[in-house]
Amino acid sequence: MTGFAIILVLAAAFIHATWNLLAKRAGGGVVFIWLFAALSAVIYAPIAIAIIILQRPHIGIIEFLFIFGSAILHLIYFLLLQRGYHQGDLSLLYPLARGTGPMFSTVAAIVFFGERPTPIALMGAVIIAISVFVLTGDPSKLQSSVARSTIMYGILTGLTIASYTLWDKQAVSKLLIPPLLLDYCSTLSRVALLAPFALRNWHQVITEWRSHRLEAVGVACLNPLSYILILTALVLAPISYVAPAREISVFIGTFMGTHLVNEGNAPRRLFASGGMVIGMIAISVG
Repeated sequence: MTGFAIILVLAAAFIHATWNLLAKRAGGGVVFIWLFAALSAVIYAPIAIAIIILQRPHIGIIEFLFIFGSAILHLIYFLLLQRGYHQGDLSLLYPLARGTGPMFSTVAAIVFFGERPTPIALMGAVIIAISVFVLTGDPSKLQSSVARSTIMYGILTGLTIASYTLWDKQAVSKLLIPPLLLDYCSTLSRVALLAPFALRNWHQVITEWRSHRLEAVGVACLNPLSYILILTALVLAPISYVAPAREISVFIGTFMGTHLVNEGNAPRRLFASGGMVIGMIAISVG
């Protein structure tokens, strides 16, 4: 991976962890998702219009279907993530969600595409699985409904991450859809799809804005930016390098969860997150 691609991925990792912290603090569910998506649509509109005028990208039926498919996958991701944050800790859900994505990608490649990973790559998958077990802590504590629910949402979010990463890679590298335009159209689709719910619950939107306006504006700015950087890196480098490398955000997200919002078991969770990153590095070099 080129030096510029590495810089993009590292910057995206820090930005990604930051907006996840803001989303955790807000914990607003569907209303919050619609609010920050609507704000993003307004904030990034001038740049999207400029790209359309200056680059004049070709958007045919195939490109439109990929844009719409990306919007649906990202909407599922946000709904699962917000629901998970409402249920449990950032430093448990975030590493599970970000750590299982590359592992699911490897399994999918074996089952559906007939790929045969090297022993190093398979070892990386095993390390990730062990790290997930360590992350959950004392097995007796997993009997609580809150812990089980958080783990479930983390794994489902990881599946969604693997899905949209593979999908969006094709959109930006094969169909040559500009990264910012792909993300912006996905944002517009989320605003439109969730608009009926937001209008029926407009009083909740007002309450959310009054209570978490800073978080909403922060996520509206940072969420698109983090993924636009990743999409740009996917244009420059293979997905097998970018997807594992971006998971350095696991370290950042876990640190934020354990130090900034006072979630417990910091040494164990940081150790497990480190194991996830090592496993993902092994997958990438294998």
